[in-house]
Amino acid sequence: MIIDILAALFIVAGSFFMLVASLGVFRMPDLLTRMHATTKSGVLGAGLIMCGVMLFFVDSGVTLKALAVMAFTTLTSPIAAHAIGRAGYFIGVPLWDKTVKDELHGRYDEETHVLRSPEQMQDQQDKP
Repeated sequence: MIIDILAALFIVAGSFFMLVASLGVFRMPDLLTRMHATTKSGVLGAGLIMCGVMLFFVDSGVTLKALAVMAFTTLTSPIAAHAIGRAGYFIGVPLWDKTVKDELHGRYDEETHVLRSPEQMQDQQDKP
């Protein structure tokens, strides 16, 4: 009985975070903030739902699969968001007009598609 209530609480909390992630897609102003909202809340929501599933189905097979889902989403979601954000930046998706800092500005060469590190930028400036 108490396990069922705890499982339901995990699933409801996970569903809330998934709702927050989906609202972030509609409410955030640009690609980068949308991805931030969806990856953080989405991974937490999926993890909480999987915890609820593990508590409800007290079975080693279900637990193993739920842990695999949690590990997969935790590992792949930030990597995918980084790759999509980087690609969006390089093809020219505009940043929000209130963005304070752009770390990549001036480091990406659109002709050669090379992204220079701060050390490479310094070396290039030091050359006569």
